[in-house]
Amino acid sequence: MSNLNIKKIIKEWLFCIIGCIFIATGVVFFLLPLKISSGGVTGIATAFYYLFNFKVGYTILILNIPLFILGFFRIGKSFFFKTIFSTWFLSYLIDLLENTNIFLNIHDMLLASIYGGIIIGIGTSFVFLANSSTGGSELLINIILSYKKNASVSKLLWIIDSVVVLFNLIIFRQIDIGLYSFIVIYLNSKIVDLLAEGLNFSKVVYIISENNKEISNSIMYELNKGVTGIYGRGMYKDNDMMLLLCVIRKRDILELKRLVSKIDNKAFMIVTDSTNVYGLGFENEL
Repeated sequence: MSNLNIKKIIKEWLFCIIGCIFIATGVVFFLLPLKISSGGVTGIATAFYYLFNFKVGYTILILNIPLFILGFFRIGKSFFFKTIFSTWFLSYLIDLLENTNIFLNIHDMLLASIYGGIIIGIGTSFVFLANSSTGGSELLINIILSYKKNASVSKLLWIIDSVVVLFNLIIFRQIDIGLYSFIVIYLNSKIVDLLAEGLNFSKVVYIISENNKEISNSIMYELNKGVTGIYGRGMYKDNDMMLLLCVIRKRDILELKRLVSKIDNKAFMIVTDSTNVYGLGFENEL
């Protein structure tokens, strides 16, 4: 294993740890004391905490077991094992911090929602950049995407988290808890969008590699994206070459980078923003 791969692995696991620390901090110190939900499994665990006095971290771990079983057969091994670790570590941290009896005494639900949503969003971004998840909504979405690759991640996330918030609203019977929970979900998604996925643009990717045939097949059959080969000439070596052109959504850029790096870690890639893309899979056709 090369030094580059070792550094990448260390970086990803470190990002998982940092991300879980941020998420646990946001949940325990900002959301949990005021019954505010961040959606997903954590939101369900919050309701169980107040209904049955169940430990939040323990409940998160238990609720994720069915998703782990299903995910084992549908997602990559690296992603799967990092997800198990991140989910366990997050559960452990939440229960650990909750047992410290340290309270920030924040009584303003708006402030708690804003800062909690931002902190959790930062943590989720670290976990996302590590090609992992903390289970719950993210793991469920990755399982869904393994069946339907063109599904909208943002729509799926909003649907799942909204259902959980409505569940909490029914349990607590306080409309303001539900409204503030939607603020958390919105800020979380926006922070992830900014830090992990970049601005709201599609990406135009140019790839130069001697393994262009293998890379193009992987893009088409693993990412389910179109790719175009453009014939050119490398002036340095004065030889014919193939330039691959691919337009993808921003949420897929990290997966594309990993895919290309796995095939040819010396490949040359140019990634640019595109504000308007028309055609199948993007905006309406012209």
